[in-house]
Amino acid sequence: MQNLLPEPPATLLPANNEADAALAAAEEAGDDQAYAEVAARFPTYSAAWAELAARSFAQGQVVTAYAYARTGYHRGLDQLRRSGWKGHGPVPWSHEPNRGFLRCLYVLSRAADEIGEADEAARCAQFLRDCDPSAADALASN
Repeated sequence: MQNLLPEPPATLLPANNEADAALAAAEEAGDDQAYAEVAARFPTYSAAWAELAARSFAQGQVVTAYAYARTGYHRGLDQLRRSGWKGHGPVPWSHEPNRGFLRCLYVLSRAADEIGEADEAARCAQFLRDCDPSAADALASN
């Protein structure tokens, strides 16, 4: 059976050049405090939360990773809604400003799984695939 309804348009989050520059500086510094300063200065910028979440997860700090990822996920949902997203439709990985949100969703799924929240882990993994299957593939291959 063919779906006759058109797919909603892709949601493209706006770029934040100032936050991008701050994140690049944090990458050069290479420590958690530098990333935390970016998140504090730009709390709606999911890429900073995603980096904090990924670093915490890699260090075995799963609860901290979960908290960072959940924060970035919710801040990203707010931005998606402000950008016209209606709760479904593509959020393309190919659009760089979307990647912070998508990375948060990925780490949230992994951290939820680690703490025994299997339902949440599955929902987040499916949501990531629904946003953009290439995001799930790219993140899983890292």
